[in-house]
Amino acid sequence: MTDISASLLWDIFKHLSSWLRNLSRAGDKRKTESIRALRDIITASRETAVYIRQLNETAKSNHKIESHLSVLWTELGFALEDLGIATLAKRCQIKGKQWASPDHYDTEFITKADISLEKMERLAKEILYKINQS
Repeated sequence: MTDISASLLWDIFKHLSSWLRNLSRAGDKRKTESIRALRDIITASRETAVYIRQLNETAKSNHKIESHLSVLWTELGFALEDLGIATLAKRCQIKGKQWASPDHYDTEFITKADISLEKMERLAKEILYKINQS
C-alpha cells in the first residue's frame, strides 16, 4: 500500500472540510445529489473491476466497454465537480481519460494521482459516512 504524503492528506482534508461546510448550508437536494454521485463512484469502481477481471482472464480488450468506462468516469467527474467534491472529481477525470487513451499519462503520473479503484471507493465511502453523520 502506498503511503499518502502529508501534503496530499492536508489537501484532501481542506477540500473535504470546505465541501462539508458547503453541504451543511445546502438543502436536502444537494445532500441527495451528493449521496447519489458518491454511490455512483462505488458502482463505477465495481463495474470497472469486473471488466478488468474479464480482461485479465481473457486477454481480450473490448473498445465498446472501454468507451463506456471512459464516459462513465468522466461524467462522474463532472457531477462531483458540480457538487464541490474536487478531490474525487479530479481522480474521476483522470480515470476517464486513462480509459479513453491509455497512453496519455505516464506510469509515474498515474501512481502519483492515486486513482486505484480501491482508493476511489474508499474516499467515496468516507465522504458518505461524513454526510450521514451530519
